[in-house]
Amino acid sequence: MLAMMMSVKPQSGGVVIEPCRGPGEPELAGSGLLLINPAEVRLADATVRKAGWQRHVFFPGTLYTAPAGPGWLAGPAVGAPVAVMALEKLVALGASTVITLGWCGALAPGVEVGDIVLPTTALSEEGTSAHYPLTGGPAAADDDLNRKLVGHLTEADFTVHAGPVWTTDAPYRETWGKVTDYRGRGILAVEMEFAALATVAAFRGVPLASVLLVSDLVREEQAWAPAFRHRDFRRQARRLLALLQDFITLT
Repeated sequence: MLAMMMSVKPQSGGVVIEPCRGPGEPELAGSGLLLINPAEVRLADATVRKAGWQRHVFFPGTLYTAPAGPGWLAGPAVGAPVAVMALEKLVALGASTVITLGWCGALAPGVEVGDIVLPTTALSEEGTSAHYPLTGGPAAADDDLNRKLVGHLTEADFTVHAGPVWTTDAPYRETWGKVTDYRGRGILAVEMEFAALATVAAFRGVPLASVLLVSDLVREEQAWAPAFRHRDFRRQARRLLALLQDFITLT
């Protein structure tokens, strides 16, 4: 933990801790992937280490850097506070563009398990982003990065939906009343990190986009329908990870 940050001299209005690059830590370049879920980190570990990527100690998980040229991969980082700590550190190490990969529950009709949701903005019910004041309105994904991702994913025959999401810190306190309300407002899906990640990326001046694989259906007309362990979902997750690893070498 000590290598993640440094203290600054106390001063009125100043923060206590600033993220920084510590001695011996890698210097990142170019685009990279921040993986939210442990499952994707396990999948990535099996492929990137065979390709010669270097493994580094990293809080809250592991960081991999490409053997030649730019490119990096880190995670897992479940939940807004942990995801933001990871993002802050990655930016301090030099990350210039960040793509996050996670899962979401679909609220909107027509958004199905195995589809992709690309968040544009978020309805925030997490507590981290409020500590990063912004003056330009609600944080959003980088438009250019989202456009590139739409093209890359649709060319690979993924069904892609772009729009607002609901970010919550409390997955066990989602209510059917909120599901109905937010769906009526055009919210596509629910997840746990995007609002905070987009806010911090805007605060730090780093382009960020999130790719969310629909893992379950959250709709008032049916019982909750998770697909986390289904073979088809796992196959789709592996294919998506490989596609995004290819994408970061192109941006």
